[in-house]
Amino acid sequence: MQFVLGILIFLATFYLIITEKIPSALATLLGGLLMALLGILNEEEALEAVASRLEILFLLIGMMIVVHLISETGIFQWFAIKVAQLVKGEPFALIVLLSLITAVCSAFLDNVTTILLMAPVSILLANQLQLDSFPFLISEVMSANIGGSATLIGDPTQLIIGNEGDLTFNEFLFNTAPLSIIALISLVLTVYIIYGKQLKVSRDLKAKIMDLDPSRTLKNMTLLKQAMAVFAVIILGFVLNSVIERGLAIIALSGAVILIIMAKRKPEEIFKHVEWDTLFFFIGLFMLIKGVEEIHFIDILGDKISQVTEGNFNLAAIVVLWASAIFTSVIGNVANAATFSKIIHVMEPSFRHLGNVKAFWWALSLGSCLGGNATILASATNVVAVGAAGKAGLKISFVKFLKFGMLISFQTLLLATIYLYLRYL
Repeated sequence: MQFVLGILIFLATFYLIITEKIPSALATLLGGLLMALLGILNEEEALEAVASRLEILFLLIGMMIVVHLISETGIFQWFAIKVAQLVKGEPFALIVLLSLITAVCSAFLDNVTTILLMAPVSILLANQLQLDSFPFLISEVMSANIGGSATLIGDPTQLIIGNEGDLTFNEFLFNTAPLSIIALISLVLTVYIIYGKQLKVSRDLKAKIMDLDPSRTLKNMTLLKQAMAVFAVIILGFVLNSVIERGLAIIALSGAVILIIMAKRKPEEIFKHVEWDTLFFFIGLFMLIKGVEEIHFIDILGDKISQVTEGNFNLAAIVVLWASAIFTSVIGNVANAATFSKIIHVMEPSFRHLGNVKAFWWALSLGSCLGGNATILASATNVVAVGAAGKAGLKISFVKFLKFGMLISFQTLLLATIYLYLRYL
């Protein structure tokens, strides 16, 4: 009975999110709380589902505060004008440049931090050019997830996979980065095919862009210096995370608190700019996924995968890639990576004599990151970007994201299938 109830709650939650009958944050909270109210989870398990992922929530809070204070200085407008002038106001060239910057930053920071920084820039630029900002923002979101697959620190899923598979930074760089480059090229070409004809700007508008004085957008140089100094230390902390042995959340939140004190701001003035709806969306989602785990639905699927692929190494690797991508699109890439890692540990002994089982880990990495483009729910990056877009007046529905995200996810997964086959199988 609990199994049936759990599946019904899960499906009903996604129905509410897709149809937007109630806000997404309320939908996931309702689903997660129903899991507890109906006994699928007890109170301790529901709270533990959130507590075990507090690093994600605190990381987001810290970076939201830092990014807000940085934005008050006008540096995003300055950067937007500089980038636009660099490509002389050509919209498609601008999308390519922003996508490239986003992908590279996502590989060496983390993609949530990157999209928090880049989303305001892309929306500002689109508005300045009097264009629909959706192609700009969605290209950056996809680039963030693709770029995040290139390194060990690019995405929370990579940290989980690296830890479970005992994989190094250089191994990720050597094995997943080449496909990231190929996937990014594929994304840019697709954006051109779909939106190229819409990306037209008059000569007068381009001339106005070139005549703008970026320095006039800078408002508070003292705060800018303080914010950039703190931000630089935070990023250094992220990069040296494994050396200094301090969590990303602690580093980000510490930087945020220090910056608030340096800027002499009142806490209530700053905290109102935190995107609480995004945070509560995740809280509900964590409880919901824990409920799905408790009814052993994911375990059942894992056992089926092991049975179907037993003895066929090539098929097993391809199934890991596509199944992890499908799971990611539904339960999110962090939950998928944590769950699917256990499945791979079960599979490894049966396949070790047939090939290099590290191929399974690369398949899981690519499936989780590329599958993360499929739906809003598939990645924290997507949720944060849609939240930021909403604050800027750009509403992105679940279905609108799905139409473009599924296309990009499918074509990049096809490329990943070919890549895995040629390199490892």
